[in-house]
Amino acid sequence: MLFQRIKSEGLAHNSYFIASRSEAALVDPRRDCDVYVDVAQKEGVKIKYIFETHRNEDYVIGSAELSRLTGAEVLHGPRSDWGYGTRIENGREFEIGGLELRAVHTPGHTDESMSYVLREPSSGEVPVLVFTGDALFVGDVGRTDLNGEAEVPRMAGALYDSIFGAILPLGDGTILCPAHGAGSVCGLRIADRDESTLGIERQQNPALQVADREEFVKRKLAEKPETPPYFTQMHEWNLQGPPLLKNLPIPVPLTAREFKSEIEKGAVVVDTSSPTSFVAAHIKDSFSIWLGGLALFAGWFLPYDRPILLILEDQHELETAVRYLVRVGYDRVSGYLKGGIEGWYNMGFPTECMQVIDVHDLKAMIDRGEDMIVLDDRKDDEWNSGHIEGAMHVYVGHIPERMAEIPREKPVAMVCSTGRRAGMGGSILLREGFREVYNVLGSMTAWRAAGYPVSMED
Repeated sequence: MLFQRIKSEGLAHNSYFIASRSEAALVDPRRDCDVYVDVAQKEGVKIKYIFETHRNEDYVIGSAELSRLTGAEVLHGPRSDWGYGTRIENGREFEIGGLELRAVHTPGHTDESMSYVLREPSSGEVPVLVFTGDALFVGDVGRTDLNGEAEVPRMAGALYDSIFGAILPLGDGTILCPAHGAGSVCGLRIADRDESTLGIERQQNPALQVADREEFVKRKLAEKPETPPYFTQMHEWNLQGPPLLKNLPIPVPLTAREFKSEIEKGAVVVDTSSPTSFVAAHIKDSFSIWLGGLALFAGWFLPYDRPILLILEDQHELETAVRYLVRVGYDRVSGYLKGGIEGWYNMGFPTECMQVIDVHDLKAMIDRGEDMIVLDDRKDDEWNSGHIEGAMHVYVGHIPERMAEIPREKPVAMVCSTGRRAGMGGSILLREGFREVYNVLGSMTAWRAAGYPVSMED
């Protein structure tokens, strides 16, 4: 048996390639699916099936794309009106060479969610692997709020039944293969490791240490995960069939003058350089989204109907940036600035800067009683773990919709965990006309390291 986990950085997404003899199957493929074709060619196998565990909300699924390339059959769970592929019911079995894979309906994260149990009959009847999608993660379980707050009790109850009634009974030795790892928005506390078994999760997963179904539902009701606005677009595409990518976009190198012309025509500029580079000099109205944050945060801010231009610290990062963007549906990546920001200001074109301070500067400003706003744009759980007393809390993804709450006449010191999201949030304020915006270097990590006090109260 060939087994390969293929990780998509940025989204913390896992897909799985399994093969036996001359046949192969994919579970939860990503949209830029050339990697799977390469593995199949290298191993000399034909991809026969493509299994989706659920419709997915945080990235464009790659089933239709991979089926176009390979002719493999796409298979989905029940209870959804799919615009492509084949719906399958609970219990259906498939042969992949010498392997057997059984579909198990495990609703809760979504109504159509499926898990897939893999056996190798030549080695016995005991399951070897289970692909759980977003039902069960390493160290966590899937979110249950995607059908709306009113549906959380029903979905949470269904997830409890799926995990305790269908997944865990497969046996403690069964290897767990979830669709996401640490950093995904599909779970709040996914552990930072890939390997686990159902037995380890039964004993160590905090979400499973509950007395009964009622307590499990109560815990899920208390969760308030963030829901990025692009989830709506992902839901629509993934259910009806996403636009076929066919090939990755090939952004062209643009001189500073050409870049400026594209901006004037309506293109959106995304600066993927580090926050410390962005603060020194950037193009007016550009978004600061560091390279590793593109897949996770682009969908919060970028429009789908306008071309995207990139500013890179290193031209070798271009393919990574493009792949991160197409995975969340941004296909109109049309160009990048040749020579980076240096190529821009060497032409005499104007730049802006974001002011920068360290935590000692910030502490001194607070102690002097300066009339300013400390804006913490971390997630709720990070804020609740400790923050600067008197700070204002607005998650970075919600800054555009809560802009009116932030006083424009005062300096704003942006704080996050280390300064990356602070830089991103600061760039949004600058786009809206705020003039005195500071990125606090090191942010709360540096603040704590310096021994400065934190508050646990709102």
